[in-house]
Amino acid sequence: MPTAAINGTEINYTDSGGDGIAVIFSHGFMMDHTMFDAQVNAISGEFRCIAWDERGFGGTRATGPFNYWDSADDALALLDHLGIEKAVFVGMSQGGFLSLRAALRSPERVIAIVLIDSAIDVDEPEQIEGYKGMLHVFEHSSDEKRSEVFAITSSLILGDDTLAGDWIPKWENYDRQQLVLAGGALMSRDDIMGRVNEITAPTLIVHGSEDSAITVDRAQLADRLLVNSRGVVVIDGAAHAPNMTHPNEVNAALVPFLRSL
Repeated sequence: MPTAAINGTEINYTDSGGDGIAVIFSHGFMMDHTMFDAQVNAISGEFRCIAWDERGFGGTRATGPFNYWDSADDALALLDHLGIEKAVFVGMSQGGFLSLRAALRSPERVIAIVLIDSAIDVDEPEQIEGYKGMLHVFEHSSDEKRSEVFAITSSLILGDDTLAGDWIPKWENYDRQQLVLAGGALMSRDDIMGRVNEITAPTLIVHGSEDSAITVDRAQLADRLLVNSRGVVVIDGAAHAPNMTHPNEVNAALVPFLRSL
């Protein structure tokens, strides 16, 4: 896979090429660019699809602490590297966090946003404490204990035994320090609620009905506060990663939105 030297980091990415509107896919915590394979395969004949590994995951290593503003800058710089002036930002969970910040950083470059099981608000203190406990296990615990936490994480993100069989082995091979650095960004996410009215890009919100990591009411809050939201598409029965577990339903919402732009 190609890499781009960006902001002191080697970013791993794929680019389908073509002359269509560019769509940049940003994955969630614990995941990598391949989580969007079903979307890229479905639309790359019509749209130029860029999928990338964010710092700490897949083929992109974090070189030190970072935050989601840094990740937004990475995404924008990757577009520069590819000669792309503007793009639609599709982000799942933390990918949505960085996509919103990209829209605040460079609104003229964000054609539209698709938030998949993401949020505009910050997590409750008890949820952040849960993240701290998870990261402690990642960094200090035995492989057996880590495997137990990965199984819990899989049920939250995927809720699908077949996908768990694909992803848990990946997670077991993750570098502990990379997870800690990526987790630091998750736990230190700043509050942008006071600025979301500045985001004017058309926004589609897609959310799993059974998501317990980021509940549907938070998607509905985003719908109310984002000034150009096109509504919430709830994917019945899906957990935190509906684009993987229910790709046909997600694509059925994504494609008409992209074509409307």
